[in-house]
Amino acid sequence: MKVVTVVGARPQFIKAAPVSRALRKHGEEVLVHTGQHYDQAMSDVFFDELKIPAPDYHLGVGSKSHGAQTGEMLAKVEEVLMKEQPDALMVYGDTNSTLAGALAASKLHIPVAHVEAGLRSFNRRMPEEINRVLTDHVSSWLFCPTETAVRHLAKEGVTRGVYVTGDVMADAVQFNRQLADQQSTILDELGLEKKGYLLITLHRAENTDDPRRLSQIVSALNELEVPAVLPLHPRTKNKMNQQGLSFDNPHLKVIQPVGYLDMLQLEAHAQKILTDSGGVQKEAFLVQVPCITMRDETEWVETVEKGTNVLVGADKDQILHAVASFNVDFTQVEDVFGDGRAADRIVDHLLNEA
Repeated sequence: MKVVTVVGARPQFIKAAPVSRALRKHGEEVLVHTGQHYDQAMSDVFFDELKIPAPDYHLGVGSKSHGAQTGEMLAKVEEVLMKEQPDALMVYGDTNSTLAGALAASKLHIPVAHVEAGLRSFNRRMPEEINRVLTDHVSSWLFCPTETAVRHLAKEGVTRGVYVTGDVMADAVQFNRQLADQQSTILDELGLEKKGYLLITLHRAENTDDPRRLSQIVSALNELEVPAVLPLHPRTKNKMNQQGLSFDNPHLKVIQPVGYLDMLQLEAHAQKILTDSGGVQKEAFLVQVPCITMRDETEWVETVEKGTNVLVGADKDQILHAVASFNVDFTQVEDVFGDGRAADRIVDHLLNEA
């Protein structure tokens, strides 16, 4: 079986790594990198660390408006598909790369496999929500990380080709956790003590593109009174510059984006994690660290239901209150994201039902 895999952003590289390993044992994979994350620190380092094969095609689309970026990706992925004539196309998550790949394949009548299908935040103002809904509705295989995702699809009338596989990010964390302990020196480099700091990520458009929300979050981070580290996303840095915002908290270390092993190490040994990332919310659950999510809703509702994640929006007071008071007893939390064998299940379904 020949599969074209389309990736473009950090979370997709992480998810694709275990599936690619499993797929290449049994079939042929053609890997396409759209270039959505084109910065070396956001792209190349993940291929190196996760031992993902070099892309067969690098489309070099880069940063543009949503419409321009998705349209250029769609056209370029279509060219690849017409040349390669695969049996299926595989996409991950909810980025513009995901939607572009899915649309290009569906218009050429190539079956689409969507890994991480069925997630819903129910906020149609989020571009990610539009991407994931549309991708699900043109997919032939819908690989769901949880039963909640299956129920979301059923409510939209999508029941064929739906499978609960567990979460491929659980596969990635299990596979790489020990490697991170062995190879990452990030804690020593930054002078951080285990369980003695907060880890922060901030990049989602609903926060960075809204001056009020970004100002509230930056203000909250500037008032933290405990050690904290923030790998600053290029998008966030640019938006802060445009809005005249800056960090001036001596407790806060602002650093360049880091690779997966360093990030996993920072996550695993943090006291708490503050984020607006979907993937980081889930990684926090997997490494058993309390998560404070700076959004009004989440697609990972299980983390909130299990009490390991609290939603604080972009409200300065709520953020600071959660930092001071939110704690989790993980001995009382049951796992919801699978046993670390999601990639094998995904490949089995592809091969058996192609």
